[in-house]
Amino acid sequence: MSTLPEPLHQVSPDAVRMWRTTAWLGVLVSALIVAGLWIFLPSWPWWAWLLAAVVLLAEIVYAVVSPGLRYRVHRWEVTDEAVYTRTGWLNVAVAIAPLSRVQTVDLQQGAIMRLYDVASVTVTTASAAGAIAIEGLDTATAREVVAHLTTVTAASEGDAT
Repeated sequence: MSTLPEPLHQVSPDAVRMWRTTAWLGVLVSALIVAGLWIFLPSWPWWAWLLAAVVLLAEIVYAVVSPGLRYRVHRWEVTDEAVYTRTGWLNVAVAIAPLSRVQTVDLQQGAIMRLYDVASVTVTTASAAGAIAIEGLDTATAREVVAHLTTVTAASEGDAT
């Protein structure tokens, strides 16, 4: 039995900064909710405040640890035959989509992504498994990937089904 090689490319280092920012924004929202509860519902039992503190601490640990881990494990590759991604550090997900099955290629870039010049490419296929997302690419690379996939799939003789 042969094993699949690792996809060649890591995501952009700027993706780490973006993931860190979004994680800390989540911590900020949670902290504001806890502060609001403290102001408007000060008579909560001690265990409810302890639970809120534990949740907030877990979010802080996630914000510190997760971005670096995501950077180490997220990999992607686009060849003339397929799109290949690997994500996850506890639950590893490998997705391979033959280019003959590609239906659409989308580039997404939200406000925080634009701030860090990062984008995601989503490749939708004729598969019940769903789309393949390559997250955390620098914008120039994402545009190159979209252009390459569009060119290759447009030249393919088939209906992607």
